[in-house]
Amino acid sequence: MILECYKSLWGMTGSIEEQFARIKAAGYDGIEAPPQEIRDAPKFRKLLKEHDLKFIALVYSEGDDHIVHFRQKVQEALEFSPKKIVAHGGRDIMSYAQQIKFLATALNLENEIGIPIAHETHRRRPLFSPMNTIAIVRELPELKLNIDFSHWCCVTESMLEDHAEAISESAIRAEHLHGRVGYENGPQVPDPRVDEWERCVKQHERWWDEVIQSQKQRGFSAFTFTPEYGPPTYMQTLPSTGEPAADLWDICLWANDRFKNQFDRVVG
Repeated sequence: MILECYKSLWGMTGSIEEQFARIKAAGYDGIEAPPQEIRDAPKFRKLLKEHDLKFIALVYSEGDDHIVHFRQKVQEALEFSPKKIVAHGGRDIMSYAQQIKFLATALNLENEIGIPIAHETHRRRPLFSPMNTIAIVRELPELKLNIDFSHWCCVTESMLEDHAEAISESAIRAEHLHGRVGYENGPQVPDPRVDEWERCVKQHERWWDEVIQSQKQRGFSAFTFTPEYGPPTYMQTLPSTGEPAADLWDICLWANDRFKNQFDRVVG
């Protein structure tokens, strides 16, 4: 199993040409972005080809009919030939029955298009908490997940000490991994490189070990990973000045390099 690392366009600045060139020069294998935010589709596809970068589409659903909107956005994503689709689909305010109906429909759509759809363990969405996720995946065991445990840390105000079963149930269904480190009071530590957050980094790495091992056991040929840290105000800022607590590009690159080392240790 090889490792493929993707760079999110979230928080990047400069022209799209400059962004692609910087990502390629840094050694990433692909780009992750929402198709609905791509202003010039032909240029985007051309840049993917020119830089030999793969693409993971991040798809959202909103509005009164999430099923209709989600199907529409997935069809739009196909224009970019994504390797995978990361889904922010449905809402936490749906009833449990509505969530199951939406996700079952998404599974059918996944079978139709023949591209993996990974539903993210994300706040505001059906998989917002370990408790809801474990119930859903037991009812829909074929559901694929995009793992981002940082959200659960925030939702449960914990480092998931009481949720080992949900972590394991999610790891065995992991299709993609967002490598951001959260803590008890938020989905993103100010700077994962400093000693005061090492305990959180190491805890997330223990969870990620389970995800790597699971994909290895399931016979995945490639493990896909995105070091998805966010810009202000997702990133903490200094009072009064509004300056970011750290450099976003540097944090993502550090997280990517650290995960490469972790992956090599686990895969052997």
